[in-house]
Amino acid sequence: MRDIVLAIIVFGVLPFVFTRPVWGVYLAAWLGYMNPHRLAWGFMYDFPVVLITALVTLVGMLTTKEPKRMIWSREIIVLLIMIFWMGITTTQAFFTDLAWLQYEKVVKIQILTFMTLLLLTSRQRVHIFVWIIALSLGFYGIKGGIFTILNGGAYRVQGPTGTFIAGNNELALALVMTIPLMRYLYLQEKRQWLKLGLAGAMLLTAIAAIGSQSRGALVAIAITGTIFWFKSRNKFVTALLVAVAIWAVAAIMPQEWYDRMATIQNYEQDDSALGRINAWRTAFNVAQDRITGGGFEMFRWSVFRQYAPEPNRVHDAHSIYFEMLGEHGFVGLALFLTLLGFTWLKCTRVIRATKKNPELTWARDLAAMIQVSLVAYMAAGAFLGLAYFDYIYHLVAITVVTAHLIAESQPIQVPEQKHLSRSATG
Repeated sequence: MRDIVLAIIVFGVLPFVFTRPVWGVYLAAWLGYMNPHRLAWGFMYDFPVVLITALVTLVGMLTTKEPKRMIWSREIIVLLIMIFWMGITTTQAFFTDLAWLQYEKVVKIQILTFMTLLLLTSRQRVHIFVWIIALSLGFYGIKGGIFTILNGGAYRVQGPTGTFIAGNNELALALVMTIPLMRYLYLQEKRQWLKLGLAGAMLLTAIAAIGSQSRGALVAIAITGTIFWFKSRNKFVTALLVAVAIWAVAAIMPQEWYDRMATIQNYEQDDSALGRINAWRTAFNVAQDRITGGGFEMFRWSVFRQYAPEPNRVHDAHSIYFEMLGEHGFVGLALFLTLLGFTWLKCTRVIRATKKNPELTWARDLAAMIQVSLVAYMAAGAFLGLAYFDYIYHLVAITVVTAHLIAESQPIQVPEQKHLSRSATG
């Protein structure tokens, strides 16, 4: 039954995508974040819904006169260079066949990112897009929060199988990143019932992230919570939400959870932590030896035998930083960090440029909350290999579009925003 309902929704929307390609961006985001096809059990489970949506959206972009705009900001230029550099490292990869398969996946993700950049041409479209991300991941946050409460935190909250957020650690990162976007929506919302719903969703999503029993998520929540309060417009309400979340966790989680979290301080006795450290050293050694790194999918037995301090302790990178370092060398890591740094700075410039304009409060709130999401990604990502997660690249695109909209709406230019953008029609 789920398969039939999902098929009706997807194939019912696709005809409209031909004439309104932005609907394809919305649909692809819903499919990519919520992954409803992975909640089915029949023919839709492995059906290439995202690929079909992307192809139909591309046709619509080429055949309609709907406004499209490419913004040549420094973030986008760095992203393009990084994608190109990944192509170079793939040609020199330890496992070329596997690397090309992964590079193909990464390129597909970036094509959707650029489609998003081209079609989010107004505040309304940006707002709808943020709603879709928040609702898609909020589904797992609300469901996971309720699950954690009902079971007293005895079981881990997991994501849908076969996706970026399948594991408890990966889902926790995505949930922590989503809470700030929910807060942005809360600040913009005028309807009281919906504000209360968003407040409840934030609380349940925080509980779900804790219920994942991810130690990295605990570290990320601690760091993110501080930045969340600092960046929030209403610090009293934010502090109240954080306090309620802390109280709820203390009341719900069992002793086993506290015991697991306590191992953060005793990582020398934790086999998983030692495996990660060994993988990080391996990545560093590979990057020192090869300017292009080891290429995608390099964390395998043969590489560890040659480069690892402990050759028999084979482990995935489990870190966005060491994943980039090992697979794409110091150049790849530098480009990745530059992209994150430029995005943070652009958010800061948006905040400054809109500080005295009440009509642009939405942009200030969005930029501030994206910065909080960036902190969540960078903190939790230190212990997770999600360097290619489409979420972070969508946040880059949203930031660039928001800055461009602000530059268009007022004479004060966002300092580093160069108007090399071009408007194109069909």
